[in-house]
Amino acid sequence: MQWIHAFDLFLFDFDGLLVNTEHLHYQAYLNMLTERGYQTHLSLSHFFQLAHLNSSAWREALYADIPDLEPNWQKLYDEKSAHYERLICSGKVELMPGVEPLLRALEKADMRRCVVTNSRLPQVQLIRSQIAILQTLPKWVTREDYEKSKPSPECYFKAISLYGKTGDRIIGFEDSIRGLKALRQTPATAVIICPKHYPLLEIALEEGGVHFESMQDVRFGY
Repeated sequence: MQWIHAFDLFLFDFDGLLVNTEHLHYQAYLNMLTERGYQTHLSLSHFFQLAHLNSSAWREALYADIPDLEPNWQKLYDEKSAHYERLICSGKVELMPGVEPLLRALEKADMRRCVVTNSRLPQVQLIRSQIAILQTLPKWVTREDYEKSKPSPECYFKAISLYGKTGDRIIGFEDSIRGLKALRQTPATAVIICPKHYPLLEIALEEGGVHFESMQDVRFGY
């Protein structure tokens, strides 16, 4: 994994990139709705595409599907978050393919690295407590650390200001369009990790990102 030495600072998204949690987020929404006496016609595939597109698409689709749903989105989101944390505590989180070898190589080489996520710190801490290799990532920027969520680049600029140095060769990894848009507004080489059948891949490539199907496929110059 010699290619890692072509860069000085590594930035990583979290959900769907390092850990397989997208289906848990969706299930948490289903659990929240069931608790309120509702069901949705929106599938996991719908959630995957809408949540990856921007910060409001899933919310708007859910309200369109269930018009009489509680209008206070923050209240619904907080209930969903509680269900999500319960799912995490049940031990259902796994690493994405190729993540562990890369994190071990970065640790061995003592490369600077930081996770930049829309997830909140309590959720991150729950997952880190279950997966030992995540403890090797020394720096984290979570949702409490910035105001505007992706696709705003604020979170990535925050990480770069905290952990970057002048002249750094920076690389960032994302699995969504909104995350890729955020990265593309920074000095980082922007990489999107997703299957070749990813419904939004064409849009992602139009954004100018470098594409690999999984972390184990990443190669730069070697």
